[in-house]
Amino acid sequence: MPLELVPVRCLTDNYAWLLHGNGQTALIDAPEATPILAELQARGWTLNLIALTHHHADHIQAVPEIVAATGAKVMGNPADAARLPRLDLQAAVGASVEICGEAAEVIDVSGHTIGHVAFHLPQSGMAFTADSLMALGCGRLFEGSAEMMWESLSRLNALPGQTLICSGHDYCRGNGAFALSVDSGNDALRQRLDDTTAGRRPCAPATLDDERATNPFLRPRELRDGLGMTGASDADVFARLRTMKDTF
Repeated sequence: MPLELVPVRCLTDNYAWLLHGNGQTALIDAPEATPILAELQARGWTLNLIALTHHHADHIQAVPEIVAATGAKVMGNPADAARLPRLDLQAAVGASVEICGEAAEVIDVSGHTIGHVAFHLPQSGMAFTADSLMALGCGRLFEGSAEMMWESLSRLNALPGQTLICSGHDYCRGNGAFALSVDSGNDALRQRLDDTTAGRRPCAPATLDDERATNPFLRPRELRDGLGMTGASDADVFARLRTMKDTF
């Protein structure tokens, strides 16, 4: 049985993710304590683990309060330990770690930050990508290069198509508007945005196949001609798209 997945809306537009199964509960990222602790209490779950994707405050700032309330262990990338809360468990790139009794692959998704990791749980068909691959978009390049981010997205794009992509923010409105500006003839994109606006589906999670069909940052081959970049590499088209989004 796949693990039970519960999104928790935090701050203005963050997602935190609770996972439950095999007698354990885990949290992916900790933006805000109050809604997370309230969800745990409402479900009668005891938090065992907090898995962190990267060091930005809106993903880690609630760790001390949640640990104080629950005693949960904290796991993160040891290569970025100096910028994370104190780690009890290491999630090194390329390692397999345990989350709620399931094996999880730790994937390097540097670009938004250096040392950003994603957690892929193949048994449950979920990937927690935070601010790398996002619903209809990707994270801004604060520390890494466009080439680095393209390599990260390519690693995620190699996962099975039915993998649920659980990203770190609800940026659907802005990401969707940008996607339409560069991919206006995409019927799948228009349908996804219509369904989200009408409340027929959430912004996230979405399957990787959904992202492949609608997310411009996974569609450089389909968009290169419209950008006047015929013959350019996927990485170069991605870099142009990321620059365009930054000023959109």
